[in-house]
Amino acid sequence: MIHKILVVCLSVIVLQSCNQGKSSNYKILPESSGKLNNLTVVVDNDLWTGSLGETLREVLAAPVHGLPQDEPLFILSQIPPSVFSGFAQQSRIVLKVEKSDSTQLKIAKNVFARPQRVVLVAAPTEEALVAQIKSNAQNIVSTLKAEEIKEQQRRIQIALHKNNTIKEKLGISIKFPSVYRIATETDNFYWIRKDITTGTTNILLYELPYGRIKDSDSVVRDIIKVRDSIGKKHIPGPLDGSFMITEDAYTPFLAKTTIDDKFAIETKGIWDVKNAFMSGPFVNYVIDDKANNRLLVVEGFAFAPSVGKRDYMFELEAIIKSISFN
Repeated sequence: MIHKILVVCLSVIVLQSCNQGKSSNYKILPESSGKLNNLTVVVDNDLWTGSLGETLREVLAAPVHGLPQDEPLFILSQIPPSVFSGFAQQSRIVLKVEKSDSTQLKIAKNVFARPQRVVLVAAPTEEALVAQIKSNAQNIVSTLKAEEIKEQQRRIQIALHKNNTIKEKLGISIKFPSVYRIATETDNFYWIRKDITTGTTNILLYELPYGRIKDSDSVVRDIIKVRDSIGKKHIPGPLDGSFMITEDAYTPFLAKTTIDDKFAIETKGIWDVKNAFMSGPFVNYVIDDKANNRLLVVEGFAFAPSVGKRDYMFELEAIIKSISFN
């Protein structure tokens, strides 16, 4: 018996020693921090004040499409490499630009903190750095934005709204916070709303027959025609006979993307209310769901007069991009 006890004790000691050896080689990263869409730019001061800094601001602080007032993609915080240490390294998204013998673009995850995305741009001269930023602008912006969408979705999941009828009626799952409420629900139409300090944020979900909107020269006109008919039927204004329409003085922004690996047409523009003084931004996605012989339309729009709307629309975009098809 004593012999067996000694063998067991020795085995436990050996296992603990092995585990300690493994953990000593594992780098424990701190939790990343920072407000959403706040980007840390690590670059020398002299480069920041020159043509490189101007290019960085043009690309990374460009106005967000579809907003009534100019609001930047990212809030930029520049720091020189000499002070990029400690807490500064815990920023969730980081762009590091430096002179180097070789020209390169590197994208890394969880370098100094977790979760984190770090983009490194290097080139021998300032002119070459500017060229690198310009030629890779779309890739850099989409990489950083994707990380922030993931973070927004992580925050949303802390307190999710429980509603199974969307899954049953529309055949999709969509994650949105419990502070939202279902304002209108039919067999194939949902209006989901959240009250905010100065107004509301809103999500619409509905189906269209497959082929009703096609990726053609008339796609913007067709999308506007559909959303105006939906607004007239489902989204009334504050006065009798008023309803939501598309602002025709603003040219919508159009892009092609994917949601849950399905082709989608993204439209951003301004809505207003016919016969009433109300307006705001919207983002509309027409998703090609050929497997179910339909188009699924999901739209987010905000009513928030006299305040910035970028963050409200960003939350709506993150909610929409959480959609998964059953």
